[in-house]
Amino acid sequence: MLGSAGAPQWAGFALGIAVLTLTVASVLGTLIVPRATAPRLTVLISRSVRRAFLLVTDRVADYRARDRIAALNGPALLAALLLAWVALVFLSFAFLFWPFTGDFVRALVITGSSMFTLGFAVPVGAVPTALTFLCAVSGLVIVALEIAYLPTLYAAFNRRETLVTMLEFLGGVPAWGPEILMRHELIDNTERLGWLYERWTEWAADVSESHTTYPQLLSFRSPNPYRSWLIALLAVMDAAALHLSLSPVSAPASARPLLRMGYVALRELAGAVGVRFDPDPAPTDPIRLTRAEFDDAVTRLRGVGWRIEREPEHAWAHFRGWRVNYEAAAYGLAHFLDAPPALWSGTRRGGRSAVIRPARPAHRTPLEDEVGRLIRDRDRRRAARHAAGHALHEHAKDPSQKPAGTASDPDGEPGQSADPLPGGG
Repeated sequence: MLGSAGAPQWAGFALGIAVLTLTVASVLGTLIVPRATAPRLTVLISRSVRRAFLLVTDRVADYRARDRIAALNGPALLAALLLAWVALVFLSFAFLFWPFTGDFVRALVITGSSMFTLGFAVPVGAVPTALTFLCAVSGLVIVALEIAYLPTLYAAFNRRETLVTMLEFLGGVPAWGPEILMRHELIDNTERLGWLYERWTEWAADVSESHTTYPQLLSFRSPNPYRSWLIALLAVMDAAALHLSLSPVSAPASARPLLRMGYVALRELAGAVGVRFDPDPAPTDPIRLTRAEFDDAVTRLRGVGWRIEREPEHAWAHFRGWRVNYEAAAYGLAHFLDAPPALWSGTRRGGRSAVIRPARPAHRTPLEDEVGRLIRDRDRRRAARHAAGHALHEHAKDPSQKPAGTASDPDGEPGQSADPLPGGG
């Protein structure tokens, strides 16, 4: 049978080697190589699946409806990759068997029997027998690698979403930078902002590594349609930039590493999907966020009692100098991923500019003036802590003086809790 093989069969054999090589490179680069690689076949499949979904979502005006459809993009991409790899390996081995069978239909039958380990069609000869074993191993290895790939993928997804979910009660949903600062000020939690920045610095490094190594994760959306890892990171970075710009003396040192790691992560992810941005912008370069939007945020922060240490005119220049490093990459990714239309996150596909303001968790105590009451309660707690600290300091200077057993409230009544709302805030 080998002697009767003509030029078409051997051309098919050469094509089979090329297709098999391309497929193996795609499988290894996507599932095994622990670095940001871009196999051509994987990129082609990813873009094809994305375009198919965009044909549908671009025609849907309601964001929640678009999100329900786009949520299927990630799983569909994994299924498409597996089907494409199996189909291309099947086709490549059919071409490899062709010169040894003389009939392409017979080659397809032998390939199916070998790849799915059915054994009903057995070729004759040493080379076809070796191809049979290789075909069977190839099919099993691809399926096994895909199955082993899923736990790694979903573990990275869960790590990403845990901190994003935690941010919901700290900054509303969709997240917004000024809201994070306002919420912390209202609940007297500004001392924890340094810890928040530290956690998000580590989170940004983890997402940068995992989402460039496994770019398929970019297609997986959060369970809540208004939550987004990208919007959350942008909000925390905006909060840190505002903190450094408006209150440079009291801002925690961890704000700067967060901004550095944050814009490095955003740039790496933006580059992975082809989003264009200036890699070395000047601090004086213009940004898309307007001065009016910045002034509105400052007014809101003043309204909840945020301590402003630098006048807005000077703070704006510092804030712009920080934001110019990450705004283009963040806005480009938000457009690419069709992220929730949050404040300060740019426009979406089709020129959609409608935004959704963050929903603040309701205070659980009936109040006529919620913000005013929260501010008064915060001030009472701070005064109580200050009084307790002063008493301990005096006791340290004069040990014979008995310190107060419990913190007094701001009105000087001992024995009462310093927090008038044990379950509130």
